[in-house]
Amino acid sequence: MPKSLAEYMEKRFEKMRAEKRLSPKVIEELETKLKSVEDLTRREFDAICDEVVGSYEHALVEPGEAVGTVAAQSIGEPGTQMTLRTFHYAGVAELSVTQGLPRLIEIVDARNNPSTPTMRIHLADEFATDASKAREIARRIEMVRVESVASNISIDLVRQAIDIRLDSELMEDKGLTMEDISDAISAKIRGRGDVEVGDNVIFVYPTAADTLTEFQRLGEKIRDIRVKGIDGVSHVVIRKEGGEYILLTEGSNLRDALEVEGVNPDKIYTNNLREIFEVLGIEATRNAIIEEALKVLDEQGMDVDVRHIILVADMMTVDGTIRQIGRHGISGLKHSALARAAFEVTINHLLGAGITGARDPLRGITENVILGQLIPLGTGSIDLLMNPQSSVPSDDGTETA
Repeated sequence: MPKSLAEYMEKRFEKMRAEKRLSPKVIEELETKLKSVEDLTRREFDAICDEVVGSYEHALVEPGEAVGTVAAQSIGEPGTQMTLRTFHYAGVAELSVTQGLPRLIEIVDARNNPSTPTMRIHLADEFATDASKAREIARRIEMVRVESVASNISIDLVRQAIDIRLDSELMEDKGLTMEDISDAISAKIRGRGDVEVGDNVIFVYPTAADTLTEFQRLGEKIRDIRVKGIDGVSHVVIRKEGGEYILLTEGSNLRDALEVEGVNPDKIYTNNLREIFEVLGIEATRNAIIEEALKVLDEQGMDVDVRHIILVADMMTVDGTIRQIGRHGISGLKHSALARAAFEVTINHLLGAGITGARDPLRGITENVILGQLIPLGTGSIDLLMNPQSSVPSDDGTETA
């Protein structure tokens, strides 16, 4: 590239930054791409810059435009064409994850417990390429209950004890010993029974179980005792990608997973928005909402502009907490009683407003549509105030009323 053209390009980009007609990110991307083009002339460079500026300004939102309605339509219309099925996780038959419309509904509803929570865990650099280390870390994460390694759990009426027969192969696969299991049982039923360890069998002698029902109740409690792993993660799959091993989990527990030795804390992700909010904060939650919604739409082949998704994510997180879009969230917190009534549970909202003597300022769109008035959109959002008594200078310099 000639030196004179390089200097001209630099001056043009500096002028763009000063005028602020383009966003800094667009200017940076334009600069990177144009500097890599060979045999670019000054006329071609100017034409490209003018075209980019024109396209950018054409894409800007007009003052008073109904961005919320446009965003809702842009996301809702493709949603009518989305699948209602749950597919297997891409390339992994052992895991399934909710996709399509049900997943999109989970995201905008900000569900506390998504139907198929999952984590994607990268390992620390020193463990990422070692299969045995990856398997060891997976064992530390995957939750193992007593029933997962027991071949049979029954009540021995002769011994007056709960008989737990253990499967040696399963124990070896999970990396457990008899002591691990007996210690976990002892810690959980402390004061309620004595534990005796035999050859691949554990007997629990309850101290206060006099009836068969009480034996059965304690037996069920013993089945669910967690011996190893972290709560909520029922299954872990090891997968090799790009020369390194990653862990895919069924179930999610971000807080505890971050504390597992060997996990890369900078490369761990969960599809549970509430966990992200509790552990990483509201900004991370906003990014996750955008990421999850785009992923669902892309998987279905839906082309939705990211700005519509960003607007939804901003509305859900604007006050520092994660809120759903619905009557228990954004729509239910509108100041207008008429707007709330137009959404859901109409009678309740109108009754409540009537009982409390609520006043409606009629500043929104919905309430003005209900009353047949001009809506505050576009030119309707502007009031022109004029004083007919004021003086204005005429062409000859004299003032006229």
